Amino acid sequence: TENRAAEHTAERGEGNAEAVSLARGLQARMRAFIDVIDAGAFGEIENILHIGIGGSALGPKLVMDALGRSNSRYRTRIVSNIDGAALAEAVEGLDPHKTLIAIASKTFTTTETLLNAESAISWLREGGVEDPYGQLIALTAKPEKAIEWGIDESRILPFSESVGGRYSLWCSIGFPFAAALGWAAYEELLEGAAAMDRHFRTTPLERNAPVLAAFADLYYTQARGCQTRAVFAYDERLRLLPDYLQQLEMESNGKSVTADGEPLDYPTAPVTWGGVGTDAQHAVFQLLHQGTHLIPVEFIVSNMPGHDLDPQHHETLLINCFAQGAALMAGRASEDGARNYPGDRPSTTILVDDVTPSTLGALIAFYEHRTFANAVMLGINPFDQFGVELGKEIARGIAENGAEGFDPSTTALIAAAGL
Repeated sequence: TENRAAEHTAERGEGNAEAVSLARGLQARMRAFIDVIDAGAFGEIENILHIGIGGSALGPKLVMDALGRSNSRYRTRIVSNIDGAALAEAVEGLDPHKTLIAIASKTFTTTETLLNAESAISWLREGGVEDPYGQLIALTAKPEKAIEWGIDESRILPFSESVGGRYSLWCSIGFPFAAALGWAAYEELLEGAAAMDRHFRTTPLERNAPVLAAFADLYYTQARGCQTRAVFAYDERLRLLPDYLQQLEMESNGKSVTADGEPLDYPTAPVTWGGVGTDAQHAVFQLLHQGTHLIPVEFIVSNMPGHDLDPQHHETLLINCFAQGAALMAGRASEDGARNYPGDRPSTTILVDDVTPSTLGALIAFYEHRTFANAVMLGINPFDQFGVELGKEIARGIAENGAEGFDPSTTALIAAAGL
């Protein structure tokens, strides 16, 4: 709809040769930049503060939380929310003199990101940093905008215009985890995703994992009338995956017109939600087992634990995960309605060998291709997101003109807040 290519797979070495070559060149620039940081050119850096929102934050946050718990070379904080409490928490305990700030914005016009960046600069200045702009880098597809904003050209890590925000963790938006986890881990993540790219491209449809998952998604939304899909990570390292998938799936396929602009008369993306097992078992599984909603459930679990504690911890986790799927499927009949489990409730379990960079890359790419396959079969465009623009436009109107021209409810709220 915007007459632009969608070439995020080029960041993994798959796709148009020219796009792959460009991606490789920009990745080499990022690697050289990380080498410069490691060599001390920015002084004694111990911390990376990454500022972004949406895809510019969700991807790095997921990867760092999954892979960087015990082996991070730099203490890394990621902030996205415009609420000042989020930034205050992110910088707590950090030495401004030893902190590099990465500002991630594809267009370098994102209101929330730039306001947070300005406040971060003030934090550096108040902390005694004489040249705060000397500790800033920009991750963007619009280098000229970053230069206008005040960042030196040598401290900009560009990426291609053809990489969409929610598909951008593979490019320079991934700088914080490439720096913190090391280049080898970054390359393993890319190669894991590339392996899934090759599977998706070359495997017949009847054995193609993303395509089969997409067929199941469409069956449950269109034939069974399911309005939501629940994802539960039975691994603490993957606790942010449901959050990541919410944007990937709902921003991509939450559409009501075809790619040609014609109105749809069938459902598109379900509402994606979820949590972490076993916590979720004691919170929401009552509805999954005995509620009136039919909700397809996806369990994601690792065969290897992410800790060195008593193996019983992980054995109990695995047992609980597998038991939930069995209970949803089989149910248990009882003459007492309160104790009757109807069963015949769908679930899928993805069991990975371990949570490694390669496995995580493949897992994320699997969900990307699944989302794309859904979009193709739905006849919609998964690469635009105009639905997020109207609220931004209205917010600018309130900021510039106050309550003028709004409905009575919004006018009253603006007045009550003293805006």
